[in-house]
Amino acid sequence: MTNKFIKIGLISISDRASQGVYEDLGISSLKEWLNSSLISPFETEEHLIPDDLATIQSTLIDLCDKSNCGLVLTTGGTGPSQRDITPEATLSIADKELPGFGEQMRQISLNFVPTAILSRQVAVIRKKTLVINLPGQPKAIKQTLEGLKDESNNVIVPGIFAAVPYCLDLIGAAFIETNKDIVAAFRPKKK
Repeated sequence: MTNKFIKIGLISISDRASQGVYEDLGISSLKEWLNSSLISPFETEEHLIPDDLATIQSTLIDLCDKSNCGLVLTTGGTGPSQRDITPEATLSIADKELPGFGEQMRQISLNFVPTAILSRQVAVIRKKTLVINLPGQPKAIKQTLEGLKDESNNVIVPGIFAAVPYCLDLIGAAFIETNKDIVAAFRPKKK
């Protein structure tokens, strides 16, 4: 029987936000987007953590292996600064890398800022969990998940989330459906 319920791990990675220097907007942006974009039931497990390799690794492993999240979304820590180590932590816990996700996120972001080439987002599979590193800014999170649309809301460049439901199918995670007005999930037609 196909699982119709998914648990989604949300991790915001920021030294200053985790210390209370400023308010974290990553998790709230992700939750808002998921609430408007998924029509399948889901629950989230959320963590606000510092840019620390061991902390990121252990949080990712716990969400994948102990909490049984089918999807984990991270935000923050993907730039070129010395403290930005989210991709390294993510790759270190992976069974497989999915480079197309990072490539597509950079392609989308380059339509807005030339510094998108400095982004180092990655996506990986660990067992039956898809882990995706997203940008740190709420606007960029939404743009990379949904893609680029024209004035009539037609997709010009697909967002990465269009591929997420089928990827979850392929790795044996829960079946999810999206609100196609926000992001239309692509699944091959059955023959």
